[in-house]
Amino acid sequence: MAAKNLYFVGTAGCGKSTLTYAFQLWMQSQGHDAITVNLDPGVETLMYAPDVDVRDWVEIEDIMKEYGLGPNGAQIAAADMMALNIKEISDVVAGFDTDYVLIDTPGQLELFTFRQSSKIIVEELGIEDSALAFLFDPSVARSPNGYVSSLMLAATVHFRHPVPMLLLMAKADMLKDDDKELIEAWSRDQYSLFASLLDESKDAQTSVSIEFLQALESIGAGRAVVPVSADTGEGLEQIYSAVQLALQGGEDLD
Repeated sequence: MAAKNLYFVGTAGCGKSTLTYAFQLWMQSQGHDAITVNLDPGVETLMYAPDVDVRDWVEIEDIMKEYGLGPNGAQIAAADMMALNIKEISDVVAGFDTDYVLIDTPGQLELFTFRQSSKIIVEELGIEDSALAFLFDPSVARSPNGYVSSLMLAATVHFRHPVPMLLLMAKADMLKDDDKELIEAWSRDQYSLFASLLDESKDAQTSVSIEFLQALESIGAGRAVVPVSADTGEGLEQIYSAVQLALQGGEDLD
């Protein structure tokens, strides 16, 4: 049976790398084998040693020197160069006998979302065996408009990569209990979110947020957000259960 690919996606600083490592440790503690893949060529340090590291093929500093690019231009060039090397990277990943491949994506969300190279990467690694875990940043998503902005980003990623997606409230241990309960209520009941948006303000941003929510509701795209914490382990079992349900129809759910 082919390994399952789980991509951790989100904005810079939302905790993708930390959660990737924490979920690998949890998987191993449950008797499941999981390897990690770092797809961020620009990351300087990682708290874990990835089993497969794109920096072995693509180095930001080398690109900057060779092509005379700044950091941002080098990141874009690196994203495209990853696609050129993806067959070799894929062969290395396939050489592992593992249940799960946990993929830590670039800190710059737009590189994974909008570059054609990322679609090539997902397809080469096996799109039919892939799922996305989109991380909400609690510093943004604790307000109603910030929460809707996070939903918009998640919807954009899902539109570009139409594979099963789960929504995670990262760093849930940093939220106050009241904030966590409110966010969970928003994810379960859009009318609760409508009410909070109207309570917060009645400006142009709120009008856009409400229109976006109504559009999501009309296509049935609303889904629950799972609070997770790499520090406390909260939600890690739910990640596993959700991915198993999405990719294997719930097989091996103990």
